[in-house]
Amino acid sequence: MSAPAVNGARRPDAAPQFLSRPAPGIIAALFCGYLAVGLPLPVIPLFVHDKLGFSTFVVGLVIGIQFLATVLTRGYAGRLTDHHGGKRSALQGAAVSALAGLLYLVAAMRGLSPTVSLAIIIVGRLAAGLGESQFVTGCVSWSIASVGPERAGMSMSWTGIAMFAALAIGAPIGLFLYQSYGLEVAMIACVAAPLVAATITLRETSYATPAGPRLPFYKVIGQIWREGLGLMLQGVGLSGLTAFASLYFAARHWDNAGLVMTAFGVGFIFVRVVFGKLPDRMSGYRVALWSLLIEAAGQALIWLAPNDLVALAGALVTGLGCALVFPALGVEALKRVLAANRGSAMGAFVAFLDIAYGISGPVAGVVAGQFGYGAVYLFGAGCALAGAMLVLTARSPQS
Repeated sequence: MSAPAVNGARRPDAAPQFLSRPAPGIIAALFCGYLAVGLPLPVIPLFVHDKLGFSTFVVGLVIGIQFLATVLTRGYAGRLTDHHGGKRSALQGAAVSALAGLLYLVAAMRGLSPTVSLAIIIVGRLAAGLGESQFVTGCVSWSIASVGPERAGMSMSWTGIAMFAALAIGAPIGLFLYQSYGLEVAMIACVAAPLVAATITLRETSYATPAGPRLPFYKVIGQIWREGLGLMLQGVGLSGLTAFASLYFAARHWDNAGLVMTAFGVGFIFVRVVFGKLPDRMSGYRVALWSLLIEAAGQALIWLAPNDLVALAGALVTGLGCALVFPALGVEALKRVLAANRGSAMGAFVAFLDIAYGISGPVAGVVAGQFGYGAVYLFGAGCALAGAMLVLTARSPQS
């Protein structure tokens, strides 16, 4: 008999009744909440560069600063999840994400100077980072807790599908709303999406992390740094797509910039659906190695693209490569920590991806300013190859 629930949460000391798949409500909530990340991705660079008149370096800084806020709050999000469960963390994150959308909306008000609008957008990006940190850490850990550690890779595959489906759908919708109705309407959608996610979250059962000794966050980082660094190098390619694809297409006078993240998402979701169980069935390091090599090929294809169709194909291949890096290395990272520290481990692991986004945005802005937008994707290919070399030296911990 399963343990009784207390206020919708299972007691952490009780024997859990694992699900065969993550609860649909958790996945649906993650999808809706992550739309708040996808919707502004192609919009903010165009607004900051074309409407406000700031440089590509500033564009990269504005995009990357969200991930600085996220990485600085991953420790808090992990502790919150370990002590109170993923549901609590997800609810708090959804509320802060909605606040970020409101700040974007204020930045679009008429009569504000470009400097004031930029400052408000930056505050909004910081709020979005705090919200994403809690929301994603909560949902990913919540999903793993619901299915158990033996299905962690499958769980991370499904949460990744939800996130990147939100990117693939949210990016073109955000661009359409911005081009057709202005920033105000696009940002109203950024407010509504996390509120819908919070509504779904409230109806779902909470699964607490098992009891046990809890390590300080810095010690958790020390145990999973190699897997995190591999994830960080993978994230550079995706950062280049999110921050500069719309400007790259505009500079080449290509159409279909709004489909870049859609192409990426199609490749990503296809691999997650068809091969999502591989990290649970074989070495996560082997899966990550081949994935990083494929990502490097996709980035190189974008760099060499003679037209928009080839560039979209490169985005698709990049998605194919990126798809299993997170669950493959995530499974290996979870093997290195006790069950009571899984929330912190996930927070620390994803923090490496935040660092990639935070650093590579401004760096890619400098690269784009010096060598053109295409060089951003050569940079991404090189980082993916470096990640592949790192993974070659990794070994699973002894059981």
